[in-house]
Amino acid sequence: MSLTQMQEQRGRLMTQAREALNEITKNTDEARSAELEARHDAIMAEFDKLEKNIEREERQEAIEARFAERQRDRRPNNGDSETRGQEDGEKLEYRQVFYKFIAGGADISELSSEERSVLKAGVQSAKEFRTQVTTSGGPGGYTVPVELANIIVRSMKDWGPMYDEDIATVISTASGNQINLPTVDDTAKSGAKHTEGTALTDDGSEDVVFGQKRLDAYVYDTEFVKFSMELAQDSIFNMESLLGSLLGERLGRIANRELTIGDGTGDPNGVVTASSLGKTGAAAAAIAADEIIDLLHSVNAAYRRSPKTRFMFADTTLAAIRKLKDGQGNFLWQMGDVTTAQPGTLLGYRYSINDDMDALAAAKKVMLFGDFSKYFVRKVGSPVIGVLRERFWPDLGIAGLIRFDGELGDAAAVKHLITAAS
Repeated sequence: MSLTQMQEQRGRLMTQAREALNEITKNTDEARSAELEARHDAIMAEFDKLEKNIEREERQEAIEARFAERQRDRRPNNGDSETRGQEDGEKLEYRQVFYKFIAGGADISELSSEERSVLKAGVQSAKEFRTQVTTSGGPGGYTVPVELANIIVRSMKDWGPMYDEDIATVISTASGNQINLPTVDDTAKSGAKHTEGTALTDDGSEDVVFGQKRLDAYVYDTEFVKFSMELAQDSIFNMESLLGSLLGERLGRIANRELTIGDGTGDPNGVVTASSLGKTGAAAAAIAADEIIDLLHSVNAAYRRSPKTRFMFADTTLAAIRKLKDGQGNFLWQMGDVTTAQPGTLLGYRYSINDDMDALAAAKKVMLFGDFSKYFVRKVGSPVIGVLRERFWPDLGIAGLIRFDGELGDAAAVKHLITAAS
């Protein structure tokens, strides 16, 4: 099925799902309602699968378009082969030499003196936004080309929401020195009526109470991605996309997990761990509509006005939420419109799927709600890439490292719903 056909099919499924929801709302027969709900769930399951296929196809087309453009830039123009492929300046040259370095067995001696200069110059010029390992040259590895770094970071965002600056507040630094983060919750304070001629009260009861939390720079790495020397040489034009996808997914998994459920001891303080109690459910493996409403209102209205306020839960929890109705029979979950990039909502708020959160089970924090701008993600530089030859000779191994930390600046800003113990 072509991309256009998949997009048309997605539109038809969206229409069918809306029709099913309308029928469920109008229907009063329980048996018929169960049948309609099963039909709606089947449509949405097919919709979700199609959505992922479309996303993969669009990403592949974008990669192929970038490659085709690079190939055009590399073609000679009026016999002047040196004038083509240089429009991107040093960045393009560094990427090309980096590829040759990999395909040559990660052996610096395989490069010409000019190519070595380009590789080393690329490393030096990248220090502002890329971190190099402590050793230099071939044994220590070389920093990742800019385009590959972008692919890795993009893949990390796709894997989990907590590495996305559109959800949390991101602080990017060049070094990993400790950052002290001042905190304050002044939502309970207010002014008071003043009586003419009386002195202002100064007993300290209304002082602003500041706190402090800190952000460190924990290091996480991928396992080695091993590939043959032949693959590096024969499929060199695909290496950037391949490595970016593989390493990005591995780094994305660990980053999202730690920023979600990290215990704060030698790891980030994950947003679930750091959140405060908003509502305790009545059931051990189910969630009720009224409980979600109670969770929402457990968060101060000042936080609910933030543009980054949202729900967060696992995908299996969303499947249960889709079936919930309010007292008037209206569904709490509202489908978005993919044709206008309008996301789905829950009680009027956006939500993020985070599969590192617990599914519905006894005594689990299954749902978060609040202002996620109060969760701070500290990123140190960009991913560091190392290439190893000797251990896997004649094949190659490549691995990535990242440094980050996370902390909730205000525990009152994000609250959780926990299920009953039994």
